[in-house]
Amino acid sequence: MEERNSSRVFHCIPSLNPRHGGPSRTVVALTDALAQYPGFAICLLSQGAWEGPTIPSGEPDATRRVVTSRSRLALALGLPFRSGLLGAGSSARPALIHSHGVWHPVNHWAARAARAWGVPLIIHPRGMLEPWALSQKPVKKRLALRLFQRRDLDTARAFVASAEMEYEHLRRLGLRQPVAVIPNGVTLPATTPLAVVPAGRPGDREHVALFLSRLHPKKGVLELVRAWSQLALVGWGLLIAGPDEDGHGGEVMRLVGQLGLEAVIDYVGPVEGEPKAALYRQADLFVLPTFSENFGLVVAEALAAGVPVITTRGAPWADLETQGCGWWIETGVPPLVMALREAMALSDAERRVMGERGRAYVRRFDWDVIARQTLDLYRWLLGQGDRPDGVRLD
Repeated sequence: MEERNSSRVFHCIPSLNPRHGGPSRTVVALTDALAQYPGFAICLLSQGAWEGPTIPSGEPDATRRVVTSRSRLALALGLPFRSGLLGAGSSARPALIHSHGVWHPVNHWAARAARAWGVPLIIHPRGMLEPWALSQKPVKKRLALRLFQRRDLDTARAFVASAEMEYEHLRRLGLRQPVAVIPNGVTLPATTPLAVVPAGRPGDREHVALFLSRLHPKKGVLELVRAWSQLALVGWGLLIAGPDEDGHGGEVMRLVGQLGLEAVIDYVGPVEGEPKAALYRQADLFVLPTFSENFGLVVAEALAAGVPVITTRGAPWADLETQGCGWWIETGVPPLVMALREAMALSDAERRVMGERGRAYVRRFDWDVIARQTLDLYRWLLGQGDRPDGVRLD
């Protein structure tokens, strides 16, 4: 229930469907964490297909309104969300609006409401203004900038960047508003999973490398399959997990067949909850050969599970090397082959030590820590506190 005298905050996101990747999960986790603190009444607003799945909330004090529709056109235009937003605002205006994402009409309606109601707007781009993202469908995005997106960006009182790299990209786009550098959080397992070698590995293989993310061209899954074909490994298998986006999973598995890798690469589809946690526990190595990430939630999840990580410089994880818990490499097949060979040449004990270093490092991404940083930003924007250390004005 909303407390009397609490400042009301609307969190707005186009979808809470688990198939839409990390933002759906992290926004739910963030609002759940924020709702546990006094002084702010958190309301999460979204839309979705009729009877479609949504990421569940585990926090009763986080108000949640997901307006559904059977009309694909209405959803594409953000009309169910607009109706829910105006309805929520008619009963009690928010003190500020925190909008997750750009380009989608849902984010546009959030910006319009902030202008109409005269309340601060925070835009959390979640990687959608990164160079790789801007290179996709560039004509549509240039049109959107002219029609509404530029004005919406200018409306923002502040931005939230998930890493230093995203902050720098926002500045290169000419966005001069304050930027709070606040990473995504991660739920930390209660125990160290690599202390015991798990049973029932896929295909009874001795060692398993795991890819777990959306099957999308930007995630580098095809590059991973090509790299795997060059390794000629004995006792290692590659497990691919995650939702198939726009048929890319079929393309990946066709390549697996063409390269004759069916015996050593498995695709298990989307996973959530305990099955997902079990995959991390089974893994000896986690690989995300992505072309672009503003954060890379699965990297943090793997580190929290005590698994060493290989990812690319398209993700903001330089600390994998400085903290001695993984490899941060250039994109492409040759660097990936080299990193995989190095990782797999280590003993189980050496990889376990790397995993423990990663687990210790990732504690800084606990959701309580992230929630407190976010609340400090809210208080500053509302004139209730000093500017937080993580807010950049330069």
